Amino acid sequence: MKKTVRDVEVEGKRVLVRVDFNVPLAEGQVTDDTRIRAALPTIDYLLDHGAKVILMSHLGRPKGKVVDELRLDPVAERLAELLGRPVGKLDDCVGREVEAAVAEMRPGDVILLENTRFHPEETSNDPAFATKLASLADIFVNDAFGAAHRAHASTVGVTEHLPSVAGFLMEKEITFLGQALAAPHHPFVALLGGAKISSKIGVIDKLLTTVDGLLIGGGMANTFFKAQGQGVGQSLVEDDSLDVASETLERAGDRLVLPVDVVVADRFDAEANLKVVPVGQVPADWLILDIGPETVELYKQKLAGARTVVWNGPMGVFEFPRFAEGTFAIARFLADLEAITIVGGGDVVAAVGQAGVADRIAHVSTGGGASLEFLEGKSLPGIAALEDK
Repeated sequence: MKKTVRDVEVEGKRVLVRVDFNVPLAEGQVTDDTRIRAALPTIDYLLDHGAKVILMSHLGRPKGKVVDELRLDPVAERLAELLGRPVGKLDDCVGREVEAAVAEMRPGDVILLENTRFHPEETSNDPAFATKLASLADIFVNDAFGAAHRAHASTVGVTEHLPSVAGFLMEKEITFLGQALAAPHHPFVALLGGAKISSKIGVIDKLLTTVDGLLIGGGMANTFFKAQGQGVGQSLVEDDSLDVASETLERAGDRLVLPVDVVVADRFDAEANLKVVPVGQVPADWLILDIGPETVELYKQKLAGARTVVWNGPMGVFEFPRFAEGTFAIARFLADLEAITIVGGGDVVAAVGQAGVADRIAHVSTGGGASLEFLEGKSLPGIAALEDK
């Protein structure tokens, strides 16, 4: 287990907190504040215990240059509303002005540094840049699980200079995902969707060592269908993963469950004509965009007795409302399930939010790539760098 903010004395201390405020923006406004809200328990704890709180985050991919549209000002505004107190937003994350602002802080003050990725030294984990960031504080707290798979200056470099512990969000992610991998309550069922097998093969391999059932949906199901010799029309297929799909089907046996019917469309469009067909009867010039109603019922049966469920990746193209029913039906079913339910990956997190059931899922992971790599059993640099209890 890693040390957390509970294990260090923070009163009167300058605490540098790596948060994941990589949130969607439109017209200078935050359109989804889920990741900001997820950091509030750690920030509130530090403020309640008399710390000076210095927050840092990346936003988007500015590639080491200042991009005005990726400044964190809208994030600071939303955070101030949620905290009910002022948040000082600085125009850089290092330098004299930043040092001066931090020197004037009092216990209970909150400062948000500018986008760390405006400096190319952030992603290269430049030691001098990490030293400058670390010099602002007495303690480092990493609460950015979504960036834990990156060995950057703000996630790993600073840990070489400061006592470094996990925030409450990081602790929750490690606890839920770690439990699902190390000692899941059985029956343990995993749901995998999304477009590609290639990006999930490590997760599939790892899950097959522990799961009682593996339910497949999304575009990746098409590659399994083709590996079985089923026609998939114009559907997305990874032809270079057909061998992997065949091997996986053989190894998993009847634990791996594929859709039995699908929703097909005559073009990739929200307004396309659609119909439901059995798997293997996809018209040559149509494409699969969702799992069908029989599959939804089958998957509900497979999930009904589960005590642990991990879900990564949507069941269809849920961005198109008419092809969202498979994903939303599964989300609603999981919300009512008496089980430890863990949902991860950006798309499926968005889907449970749109289905209105996010608050009834035991754990909604804030990490996309990070939760995938964690489920693969990989060591995440941002977690490994924190102090052990």
